[in-house]
Amino acid sequence: MHRVMQPKMLYFGTPVVLISTLNEDGSPNLAPMSSAWWLGQSCMLGLSRRSKTAENLMRDGACVLNLPSADMVDVVDRLALTTGRDPVPEYKAKMGYRFERDKFGVAGLSAAPSDLVAPPRVAECPVQLEARIERMHEVGDPEKMLAAFEASILRVHIEERLVMAGTDTHIDPEQWRPLIMSLCEFYGLGVKLHPSRLAEAWGPAKAS
Repeated sequence: MHRVMQPKMLYFGTPVVLISTLNEDGSPNLAPMSSAWWLGQSCMLGLSRRSKTAENLMRDGACVLNLPSADMVDVVDRLALTTGRDPVPEYKAKMGYRFERDKFGVAGLSAAPSDLVAPPRVAECPVQLEARIERMHEVGDPEKMLAAFEASILRVHIEERLVMAGTDTHIDPEQWRPLIMSLCEFYGLGVKLHPSRLAEAWGPAKAS
């Protein structure tokens, strides 16, 4: 039997992203987010336009999408109730947020220079995607100030152990263990459930 309800949130499960941007003074900002999905060489990022990250994206148009592995969950959680906005917006203050200028320091992470964009990469993240924002789309009720930022991926940095042996184009799913957020809780991937015919069709042997 199914029940009709109105969930407070619809985060059914997406990878966690640590998105690095530049503040107006040139200092780096780092924020965890999980409303992200990829299509081809583009990524759609769901953000509140009231956030410091959104402000930086609208001004500068560049970012790095750093994907942490599941074993980095404690590091990511250190950033959960921090904001780069000073003073802290009232609605965030009520939720327990605090201002932190040095997000990398709070998380215990290292900034690494990017190749094509100004914001730094997170050295400890096994996947780092340099990106530029192409356009912004307002989403839903305007009063909620939600937006989807369409980003083009310019360069991909992958930890060597994740690259499938014998290829330069495939990431090994047996090695990649992303940190997943589902309904605001952290999860990791479990064991592979079943062989995938789609993976066979798109695998290294089929690559042209």
